[in-house]
Amino acid sequence: MKKIWRATCAAVAAFAMAACTNSVTSTGGTTDEDIKIGTLLDVTSWDPAQADIGFDGPYLSALYDPLIALDKNSRPVPGLARSWRFSTDHLTLTMNLRTGVKFSDGEVFDAAAAVQNLRHLKDGVRSGQAYANVTAIREVDADTIALDLKKKDDALLYYMGVGRSWMASPAAIEAKTLATRPVGSGPYTYDEGKSTPGSEYVFTKKSGHWDDKTYPFGTVHVLPIADPTASFNAMLSGQLDVAYANAADIPRAKDKGWNVASDVATWVGIQFTDRTGKELKPLGDIRVRRAINHAFDGAAMLKSVGQGAGVATTQVFPAGRPAYDEALNDRYAFDMDKAKRLMAEAGYPDGFEVTMPMSSIFQPWQPSVQQTLGKLGIKVTWKNLSPADYQKNAATYPMFVAVLALDSNPAASVDGRITSRQWFNPNPSTKDFPEVDELIGKIEKADGEAQVTLIRQLNEKITDLAWQDVWYQADNTYFSVKGVKVTPITGMMFPTLRFVQRG
Repeated sequence: MKKIWRATCAAVAAFAMAACTNSVTSTGGTTDEDIKIGTLLDVTSWDPAQADIGFDGPYLSALYDPLIALDKNSRPVPGLARSWRFSTDHLTLTMNLRTGVKFSDGEVFDAAAAVQNLRHLKDGVRSGQAYANVTAIREVDADTIALDLKKKDDALLYYMGVGRSWMASPAAIEAKTLATRPVGSGPYTYDEGKSTPGSEYVFTKKSGHWDDKTYPFGTVHVLPIADPTASFNAMLSGQLDVAYANAADIPRAKDKGWNVASDVATWVGIQFTDRTGKELKPLGDIRVRRAINHAFDGAAMLKSVGQGAGVATTQVFPAGRPAYDEALNDRYAFDMDKAKRLMAEAGYPDGFEVTMPMSSIFQPWQPSVQQTLGKLGIKVTWKNLSPADYQKNAATYPMFVAVLALDSNPAASVDGRITSRQWFNPNPSTKDFPEVDELIGKIEKADGEAQVTLIRQLNEKITDLAWQDVWYQADNTYFSVKGVKVTPITGMMFPTLRFVQRG
């Protein structure tokens, strides 16, 4: 399953501050030999098949090379795969591999290693969703591999680039030791002696790495710090050079002369899992779903809960990207009177009863949801769950409060938000809406600008159908000291190291 839960983790600030060691310079500046990065969460696993691509990027990108990377515009660029091509029927992806690369244990990277890695990733609990359409992975020759597909997959290269094509040592895969002992061919090695798991991870730059110029820092320290206040204070004291930040601290960061980088990362709102009304009849009526959309003031919620860091919108396609349509944001203007009329027209003037899950992560939105739905007569009974159980069980309810990751690639957005089964969308229900199903079929056959045009039409259609209730898209924000530039990538909760540069 593709790890969409990474988005919800952005709302968490419930852990104690990780221990910080002294920075190289008291002013927080960096040298060629040192950079300290504060990210929100600890590494979930060193095994690329088990890791969360959201916040694991800084950790894994230090140790592993990807087959395919992304550029700043989320376009696929060469990694260990020097080039690639799809067959004319789009059912075979052939990749030409880089030669002369070895893993840190001396194992050689070649076609056999790439095939073993991709099969490992396809079988992974978290990574497997990226390869859902891959039916076979085979070696063509010593430096060429081929992936056979059951159908055209325009999101595959993006998924590989966003964090699902890290290559590990075949011997470590075979030994099943990757989860705790990473072995890659990446630009850095893991210095266990200087690292304190859970507090600070130290990576030392290799000599002669094939992509040496992309990684300007000699030593990289990654510190998981869940408390935004602690992270900000660590920046102030010079213990960090880069930090995953709280948007409320942006004015103070600018006063300090730090660089501030932000971009949309998640959508926030109510996810409908029962659009056909099989479990909760009222949700099968489009007028009820539209009423719920009109009842929430997304701009006000962005300001009050989201600290103004983001975009008030009705869409699940990221703002500023090709499939996003500014005109759709007026589709569900805040209008409680209209919402009540729609409820009455649907036959529910006094509302209905619904049970919704709740956990500590989502409590900032709970009062507004309770009050707003209450004005429509919708009586909510809350079922309290732990954060871990929320992910497992939220989608068993007909609707729930959601903070879900965005993807910058339009085809990946269609796949991840609409058509494929995900933990938050166990019943995509596209077949129950003929116009949606027809558009999806056209999108799968199209390419280039023609495909983007169709995806924009799909965006308009699902917005019109009130596929979900989106209040706003929330930013992720990063602070960095002078001389260090962070480039946010929608789809990565924390960018990989190639997006932390001098500048």
